Amino acid sequence: MSIAILNEISENLQKGKAKIVVELVQKALDEGVSANDILNEGLLAGMSIIGEKFKNDEVYVPEVLVAARAMNKGAILLKPHLAAAGVEATGKVVIGTVQGDLHDIGKNLVKMMLEGKGLEVIDLGADVAPETFIQTAIDQNCKVICLSALLTTTMGVMEDVVKKAEEMGVRDQLKIMIGGAPVSAEFCAKIGADIYTPDAASAADVAVEFCK
Repeated sequence: MSIAILNEISENLQKGKAKIVVELVQKALDEGVSANDILNEGLLAGMSIIGEKFKNDEVYVPEVLVAARAMNKGAILLKPHLAAAGVEATGKVVIGTVQGDLHDIGKNLVKMMLEGKGLEVIDLGADVAPETFIQTAIDQNCKVICLSALLTTTMGVMEDVVKKAEEMGVRDQLKIMIGGAPVSAEFCAKIGADIYTPDAASAADVAVEFCK
């Protein structure tokens, strides 16, 4: 019985039907399905499919955004139950757009994909100073820092973040991921960051690996 309802949650999430997702999550809880199963087999499973489709250009940003919204609504309902069951996030990531850059659509998309993989995301927003990234990662015990830039003029700040991590003596403890329209794998190698990913879904896959 529970498998059917979990599939229903996943399918409605993929269609972005937040209201139905919330109703189904509540129904599943009422039927005694564990919060962990609802999260993994329902919400995250659905978001994972959307992530793959997005990677293959079968769905686009608007579909991802509505699916993510449905996931977040369902997750809010689950939160107290997950806490009670002692379910921990699979890892912690800090994300933001670098100093001088105010673009956040790409960053928000990556954030949703990360959350869709069960990671806890600390979102610093846009126009974030290098030391803020590093200090937050230290304070919040994050293994991964995700940097976004959309302007060629702000790309260089990514290198400042890498340098700041070295200065603060934590470079070997952090994985620094970069992305954004002007960014490339070559640029990533040049500044000494750990990895460049071309899209949000790939970024989430890599972050999960890093968090293991």
